Amino acid sequence: MRVLPCGSDAVLIEVDSAEQVQHLHGALRAAPPAGVTELVPAARTVLVRYDPRTTDPQRLRTALTALAAQPRTAALPPAGTTETVRIPVRYDGPDLAEVAARTGLTERQVVERHTAAHYRVAFCGFAPGFAYLTGLDPQLRLPRRTEPRTRVPAGTVAVADEYTGIYPSPSPGGWHLLGTTALTLWDPAADPPTRLRPGTAVRFVEAQEHPGADHDPR
Repeated sequence: MRVLPCGSDAVLIEVDSAEQVQHLHGALRAAPPAGVTELVPAARTVLVRYDPRTTDPQRLRTALTALAAQPRTAALPPAGTTETVRIPVRYDGPDLAEVAARTGLTERQVVERHTAAHYRVAFCGFAPGFAYLTGLDPQLRLPRRTEPRTRVPAGTVAVADEYTGIYPSPSPGGWHLLGTTALTLWDPAADPPTRLRPGTAVRFVEAQEHPGADHDPR
């Protein structure tokens, strides 16, 4: 773990994996060091903003180093709440057949593997409401498309590298498109504007139609 200064009121923590980011983010949310005002997880980093009137980079570095040195089971619990957001998906995406061919699976097996996994929001980025979900079956991991599409419809469920995600609004994109959901993923008028915040658990369920999403408190 590396702790680097970032401007006048933040430090950037660099780690080796998305799993480490999730555990560290969860621990900091559960017991933030004095003076911490905001946490922003990313693929391999956690940005920690702080109040300079309360703490400083050296104090934070000491606290973060002590936290990382503790046993992971005690110090770094998964982030998020006990809610599991369930997302109904019609697996009718234009890349489903290609994903099956490239992974050596049938289309049905791709769907089964995608719906069997337990996902967690690692971080958000690229566009408002776009959540990067970890937990993707290793056999479904493919690099991004060599030629991105200029427009991917809102609600499209896709995979790329170690992540799966859902395009919250129409945008360009280079991920492999597996299907679609009718769930609204970004609503600036809502509070919060998205349910897919870092640490949230997610499951995909196959749907023939486009019902709304529900949630499972387990």
